[in-house]
Amino acid sequence: MEYSSSEDDELVEDYIDVEDDTGAENIDQVAGVLASQIHGVDPSEGSMPPVGNQLMMAADMVGKSDEPYVGMEFKSDAAARAFYNAYAVRHGFGIRVARSRSERRKGVEVLVMKRFVCLKEGHHKKKPDEPSNKKKRKRLSIRDGCPAMMEVVHRGPDKWVVSKLVLEHTHVIVSADRAREVQLRRLSGKFQEHETQLQEVRKNVFGDADAQGLFSYFKRMQSENSGFFYSAQVDSRNCVSNAVWVDARARMAYTYFGDAVYFDTTYTQNENMLPFAAFTGVNHHGEIVVFGCALNLDKTESSYTWLFETWLTAMDKRLPFSFTTDEGKAMTAAVAKVLPQCFHRICRWRILSRCKKRLSDVCTRFPGFHDELKRCVNGCDTVPIFDMLWDSILDKYSLRDDTWLQSLYEMRHKWVPAYLTNSFFAELSLAHRIDTVGRFYRNNFSGRVSLNTFITRFDQYVDNLYASEAQKDLTSFPTEQLLKTNIILEKQAASIYTKAAFETFQVELIEAMQHFAVKVEDGPYMKYYVERHSDPLTRHTVFYNIAEKKAWCECCRFSFSAILCRHVLGVFILDGVIILPDSCITKRWTKKAKTGPELIGLNLGNDNSSIDSVSSRYNDLVRDAMKCAEKGSVSSGTFRIAKEVLSKAFMEIKALGEKLNRDVVQNGESI
Repeated sequence: MEYSSSEDDELVEDYIDVEDDTGAENIDQVAGVLASQIHGVDPSEGSMPPVGNQLMMAADMVGKSDEPYVGMEFKSDAAARAFYNAYAVRHGFGIRVARSRSERRKGVEVLVMKRFVCLKEGHHKKKPDEPSNKKKRKRLSIRDGCPAMMEVVHRGPDKWVVSKLVLEHTHVIVSADRAREVQLRRLSGKFQEHETQLQEVRKNVFGDADAQGLFSYFKRMQSENSGFFYSAQVDSRNCVSNAVWVDARARMAYTYFGDAVYFDTTYTQNENMLPFAAFTGVNHHGEIVVFGCALNLDKTESSYTWLFETWLTAMDKRLPFSFTTDEGKAMTAAVAKVLPQCFHRICRWRILSRCKKRLSDVCTRFPGFHDELKRCVNGCDTVPIFDMLWDSILDKYSLRDDTWLQSLYEMRHKWVPAYLTNSFFAELSLAHRIDTVGRFYRNNFSGRVSLNTFITRFDQYVDNLYASEAQKDLTSFPTEQLLKTNIILEKQAASIYTKAAFETFQVELIEAMQHFAVKVEDGPYMKYYVERHSDPLTRHTVFYNIAEKKAWCECCRFSFSAILCRHVLGVFILDGVIILPDSCITKRWTKKAKTGPELIGLNLGNDNSSIDSVSSRYNDLVRDAMKCAEKGSVSSGTFRIAKEVLSKAFMEIKALGEKLNRDVVQNGESI
């Protein structure tokens, strides 16, 4: 006799197996089995801790090295289930009993096999249509065919052995802290309050309907483009709590401009907006580029962790150099877990915008206060100058005792540019705020709209962004910029940089002509003092190595934005450097930023992956096809050529595939 679970029969709890199946103990018994074996306590004596604590203790005892293996033995099927359940809690996924088998021995039904699987195993099977007068709530299937499982068979008295085992999952699994967080919230009595809040947010997003409209959009987009990626996180009621989606264009753009990423949660500033977040960056024209979208209904640490992990999966686990977010403990903790190698920055513009609310009385009494604070933050490129001006502002406006400003100063290394000298943030100008999707919100919505309307308009907005980028790519060749000097450095920069990058360089070059550089030390790295109009407060130290053609300034402007600062340019002018060294030109700001392979960031993917894998070959071809589509869509002429080339290539590939198939049939070989 075999038993298989049904999706309609299961009761799915967050990463905890609570399904009550034929011949299986309930959750208290299952948790008690493993807890009693670990702690040596008889559950019948009534000395066991509560079930939630039992599961957490069991998960703690199942360490990272305690993984199941074929041949592993247990005293009972309940012990096997308890072990696998605790293992699942530790690793952040849920399980259920998918199948069991019994045999008749001496007239008695004896259980001989059980198979425990991931909650996402299999696929939902549609049932025959029921009578129309019977209403039934549509339920979102969370199954995606995950193969992870552990099967045990009965081999003798008190002996159950693992006979089949699959550890790999086909979906992103969150950290073990996700299960711990859910259980601790339940044990502390905050679970119901959190669930109520989440249900209210979900109602605001989806209205009285369910999330099927969102998934219909996902499936339609994927049918139109196989490079479209999406994933959703569901809670204990199979209701969507978070979602991430990334299209092929975003994945392509990320390979060029994903060195600095912003997790844009501008919606938090407008109570009418949906909880929609975007992963964005800056292209070579200094304009916003979208790397992915997210619905962020559940604002907990584990939810942010899932969002970041899922998005990184879509980006082939390639990390940016810097990751900028809003302020928040949950978000900060998630970034530390998922992107520890990235420099995590707090958005200074969001902090500065809060000043008007947090210090409204000061802003009202002193109208120039806010601008003065912005100049202090954005205008100081060295730590001593910033500290001096910050102190003067506190004294001038009697703000020494303001606890909020004190907290901002304590975390200054996370948001003040003078302290951010070791990473790249793709900011051409510190004085101007990088564009965000906030402008999209302001231009399109004055009140709440449906999710479908929102996504439709956002897709149109993204289309316009790509169209603008393509147009600027087209007009950047061979147009020359307006030169303001007769310096060869300027002419060279105009020929290689995009308009936005060149204008930034031009400002720095003109400022360099107002500075005076003096060599104060000779050697392999010559030392210079550079200052404006003999003002010691503007003095910066520059080191220059002629042999290696490398220069470094204490303002670290080049590290921050990849555009040379006025101080280094002042040294170049003094020493008669007429051509920018290659080491001083970053490709991402040039007109050729999107030519050739340019995979940025740190790759956290499988080290064993190679060009021989299907996924690697597929991703490589998608990038090439996207380049062809991008250039081919600019005009009718380029479109015609692109179609002809792609059609010819497809026919040749198809012919080769048919030939290989014939060879396989004739020779009995595998491809």
